[in-house]
Amino acid sequence: MAEYTALVEAGNAIVELLRERMTPEPISNGELIALRSPHESENSQLTVWLFHIEEDSHNTQAGYYQYSKDVQRIQPSNFQLSFLITAHSKAPANMREADQYRIVGSALQVIKDEPLLEAKFLSGSLLETNAQLHLSVERPNFDQMIKIWNNTASPYKLSVVCKAVSVAIDSKRMRRVGRVSDVAISFAKWNSPEREASRKTDRSGGRRP
Repeated sequence: MAEYTALVEAGNAIVELLRERMTPEPISNGELIALRSPHESENSQLTVWLFHIEEDSHNTQAGYYQYSKDVQRIQPSNFQLSFLITAHSKAPANMREADQYRIVGSALQVIKDEPLLEAKFLSGSLLETNAQLHLSVERPNFDQMIKIWNNTASPYKLSVVCKAVSVAIDSKRMRRVGRVSDVAISFAKWNSPEREASRKTDRSGGRRP
């Protein structure tokens, strides 16, 4: 499973996907698409920012699994990641709004066309474990959007929310378990003298000692 680096690896995978599919149109250079806060876009024309993490309890198994011969490890946890993808047009003022619509429209198209991220966009532990990252366009939470844009001097910019599902992070909790090495089983003979005496007592109506 993936390490704690899975969060940044998932973000970078989405950035690489957008860079391949959105250049040279509507964005001329892939370096203008970055893993960055929308409030600190600098020269970026499209930013990808992780703003919400939720544990996926339905796809997380409880308990331990056999890690090695004498060691068990807690099952990895699965998470759903919500990324805010925001357009930052550098076009002249009279063309800026339309340019941002084109950029966000292209991002929507890419996410809808790529519900399962190809392995070539993965890196690090996600690539090593052949992770299956599922992408979808998520309806933004109104309260979350207010908090994101109202707590800054930056004006609101057109954005879309991309959800990445099945992002797993391994646990470091392990326990050593002993193995049964010897088993002793004893059998009483069916016709042993003690058993015969017991049967005779039962037939004569007597009580067993």
